[in-house]
Amino acid sequence: MELSVAWLAQGKIRVKTGDAAPRTVESRFGADIRERAVKAQQRNAWKTGGEGSKFLAGAMLWGKIPQDPAAIRVSITSLCRGKETGQMLYSLETDDLCGVLQLEQFGVEERRLWNKNDKRLERLAVSERGEVACAVRHQFGTANLAIRLNDESGFGEVTEGDSYDTAPSWVPGEERKVVYQSAGVGRDRNGNPVGLGPFAIHLIEVDRGELSTLAEHPKFDFLTPRLTADGTLFYIRRPYRTGPDLRPLAVLKDVVLFPFRLVYAVFQFLQFFSMNYTGKKLTTAGGTKTREMDLKRMMIWGNMVTAAKETPTEEPADLVPKSWELIRRRPDGADEILARGVLAFDLAPDGSVFYTNGNAIYHRLPDGSVRPVVRESMIEQLVVVT
Repeated sequence: MELSVAWLAQGKIRVKTGDAAPRTVESRFGADIRERAVKAQQRNAWKTGGEGSKFLAGAMLWGKIPQDPAAIRVSITSLCRGKETGQMLYSLETDDLCGVLQLEQFGVEERRLWNKNDKRLERLAVSERGEVACAVRHQFGTANLAIRLNDESGFGEVTEGDSYDTAPSWVPGEERKVVYQSAGVGRDRNGNPVGLGPFAIHLIEVDRGELSTLAEHPKFDFLTPRLTADGTLFYIRRPYRTGPDLRPLAVLKDVVLFPFRLVYAVFQFLQFFSMNYTGKKLTTAGGTKTREMDLKRMMIWGNMVTAAKETPTEEPADLVPKSWELIRRRPDGADEILARGVLAFDLAPDGSVFYTNGNAIYHRLPDGSVRPVVRESMIEQLVVVT
């Protein structure tokens, strides 16, 4: 059976099957959102010129600033394989809504399964029977697991508490069981979230509501768990950090640069109004180069990672430290390190593992040998699609 691997990179869904070249799967739902915004802008274009500019000024005064359709935030937040062959699901969100879309035939067709204005979903996972698990993000820094049992139902939350529960994965078998990572939310005296505790791995039996802990350690985060039918647990282990390291030279640098950063912030504030009133920036500096820099950075489990500069002859650099290790814990409790510098991974039906360091994807075969699959920048998630 020829396997396909799909991944998220720089906000796009990419797919590679066998030896074929990777291709991009366009989000039709995301394109429709921007197309509707363009049409709305065209209908209201009269407001931005002549007498209509008075209405624009009034809208800005009350915080209703017209938005450039090209600048509308359309983010794909997760990707997973579906129940059927060649099927994938992905979640997408804008500032106003969140949706779950289903792709057929590796992206040839697209169908909307669900959308809401008041929920924010991430980290989808589909069971053998077609149930969908995900994480629902809430205000004040928490997230809970939610389950959708069939096409007629919505997402019902199955965990609660002052924690961040995410990255669910269904356990193969007859019973509805899900493994996931969970961390307690730390708060200040006013109740504002200030950080997360170490991520632990939990197992929830959905029908009975029973919860058990599979792996936890005060000095490590355990991330993106996968539990096989024979009880083997796969996960990423990284050192837990309670906060940024205090470096005296960095503190001194921040103190010296504070006045310049303050001036820069005031300048950006003024430039915002210039762009909205005149359509022009106060300066021509930045532009494409600045946007390219934004695409070379992303946030992964609370860590900002930055693309490293490479040459074509070099091995693709890890976006995360070597201390991010892919672990296989056998049913007898023995741990084995399968790879280092791992940002994301997924299991194939033949027992092999696909994983990424953020700049390339590798395939670890059952015999332990590793071969490169594709080289690409800023990979956030990957999934094996059968």
